Amino acid sequence: MSSTSVPPRNPNTTIIGLDIGGSKTRGILWQDGEVVADQQTGSANVQNVSVEEARKNLAELFAQFPAAQLSQLDQVFAGSGGIDTEADAEALAALIRPNVSGVPVTVVHDTRLLLAAGHASTGVAVIAGTGSAAWGTNDDGEQVRAGGWGYLLGDEGSGYWLGREAVRHSLHRMNLGLAPDGLTQALLEACKLEQPGELIAHFHSGTTRRYWASMSPLVFEAAAKAHPESLQMIEQAGKDLATMAAQVATQLKLAGPIVLGSGLGMHQPPLQKVFREQLAARGFQQVRVLDQDPIFGVLDLASAAVARES
Repeated sequence: MSSTSVPPRNPNTTIIGLDIGGSKTRGILWQDGEVVADQQTGSANVQNVSVEEARKNLAELFAQFPAAQLSQLDQVFAGSGGIDTEADAEALAALIRPNVSGVPVTVVHDTRLLLAAGHASTGVAVIAGTGSAAWGTNDDGEQVRAGGWGYLLGDEGSGYWLGREAVRHSLHRMNLGLAPDGLTQALLEACKLEQPGELIAHFHSGTTRRYWASMSPLVFEAAAKAHPESLQMIEQAGKDLATMAAQVATQLKLAGPIVLGSGLGMHQPPLQKVFREQLAARGFQQVRVLDQDPIFGVLDLASAAVARES
C-alpha cells in the first residue's frame, strides 16, 4: 500500500529518501542524482516506537539536512515496515509532512525499496533485518505479500527471531539442568546477567525487539565454532525466509529474481547460503543478495513514478 501525492517533475531534481527500519531511520537527500546529505536517527516505525518518539526522530533527521536544499525539495519517498494499508501509509505520511510543508510525500512498504535497489521492476524482495517480510510484483501489476506481521505474530528468520531463539535455547538448557554452553555464556555477558534464569525477567522487563535483534550476531559467532543448536537456528531462519519468498513467487508465477536484503540478509553469508539452497531445492535459481542499501531504490521509484505519468 502507498500514500502518494503528485510524483516529482523530474527524478533528477531534489529528492529525500527515507528507509525507516525497526532500529533506525536513514535519510538521503539527492540533488540532480548526487548525494548531498546522508543522515541517520532513531526509528520512526510506530510498530517499534511511540508516535511521539517517531515524530521527534523525524524532526531530528530533517533538521540535519541543508536548509538551502530543503527549500528546493520536490519529493519525499519513504519506505517502512508495517505499511499494510492505505491508512498505515497515510499515518506515516502525516508524521513526515510537517517537516516538508507543501512537498509531496509517498510512503511504501520497505520491501518496495529493496526490490527497486536491486534495479528490478518485477520480482520478489525479502527483508531480513530486525523483522522479516517478502513482497513481490509481476508484469501484470499484481502484488503479493508474505509475512511482515510483526514480532508477536511472525518475523521468522529475522534478527529478533534469532535473538529470541538464543534466549529460549538458554532457558531450555537451564530446565534440563545443563550448564550454560558457549551461546548462553555469550548471551549472558551481552545482557550483563549472571545466571540463565535471569533472562526471563530481563526479556519481559521492557527490552525491545531491537535489543534482542542486536543479539543475533552471537548466534552466527557460535555457529562459526560449530555450535550445533546455533547452526540449526540459522538453517531454520534461512528455510523460513525461503518459504516466504517461494510463496510470493509461486502466487505471482515468477521465476525470479528473488532479492534478499536488509541488515541480516546482506551481511550474514551463512544465512545467505541456506536461503539460496532452500530456494534452489524449490526450483528457484534467480536468487541474489542486495549489494547496496535499500534506500538507494528511491531513485528508481522516483523514475518509475515519472514514467507512469508520462
